[in-house]
Amino acid sequence: MPDSRPGSVPDVPSLFTPVALIAVMITVGSWGLAFPAIRVALDGMAPLPLASARFALAALVAIGWLAIRRPPLPSRADLLRFAVCGGLGIALYNILLNSGQQTVAAGAASFIANVAPVITVILAVLFLKERFRALAWAGMALSMTGVGVIATGQPGGLRFGSGAMLVLGAAFTTASYFVLQRPLVRRHGALNASAITLLFGALWLLPWLPDGVAQAMTAERRVQAALLFLALLPAAIGYGAWAIVLGHFGAARAANFLYLVPVVASLAAVPLVGEVPGWTTLLGGGLALAGVAMVNRRP
Repeated sequence: MPDSRPGSVPDVPSLFTPVALIAVMITVGSWGLAFPAIRVALDGMAPLPLASARFALAALVAIGWLAIRRPPLPSRADLLRFAVCGGLGIALYNILLNSGQQTVAAGAASFIANVAPVITVILAVLFLKERFRALAWAGMALSMTGVGVIATGQPGGLRFGSGAMLVLGAAFTTASYFVLQRPLVRRHGALNASAITLLFGALWLLPWLPDGVAQAMTAERRVQAALLFLALLPAAIGYGAWAIVLGHFGAARAANFLYLVPVVASLAAVPLVGEVPGWTTLLGGGLALAGVAMVNRRP
């Protein structure tokens, strides 16, 4: 997900407009549905080929956007940063998330992945020397407690190599991406920066594309449908919609809408993959989101 770190973009005191409302609905709906869609796609594809095929398709949309917009070529330093962002925020994130969701339920994975803003605060303190209130630190502790509660209901718990640990690792890669991509968005614009990052992510995943194409061609129709959905909506269109939400509300206010993503994921997982969230997911998810809310709270 693009930058939702508290303080990364000043708040914009705007009310809902039709465009903003549609953008919020697309972002929350597509990103929430992505978690059960990944579970469906994993029934016929391996984690790495799935990620490669998904973003190869999404890259076609990004290429079309860049061909129409024709933005200036980034500097060498920015191209290197784009490559790192694509490697972390697209390639490694999806490798870890797909691998983790082989054993972690869709709803549980969405709650764990949604603590990325909390991890971003930790990285900002360590590497950007930023300071945060005591309430933010309490929120971080509460979120991590929630992740631990969720993990107790998943195979392997939070042991190294377990599915829950892989999804938590995906949240760390997203948080790193949040920190790295901030200057790129300022210099190149949110939509252009997202498109270029997506292209680099697809390039990092290119070695697994032949397997991804072969597995997609022989997969069941529902697996193919899930792959197309993941490529077009959460990856290509969802990132663009999120950029509109960021521009309209600012990062701090926009982050509040992301609290709905795990709710959508948990509800959609019931009819799509037959996963009913257990009490550990609901309790831990509530703690995790409460912690994120505390971190994002403004004085």
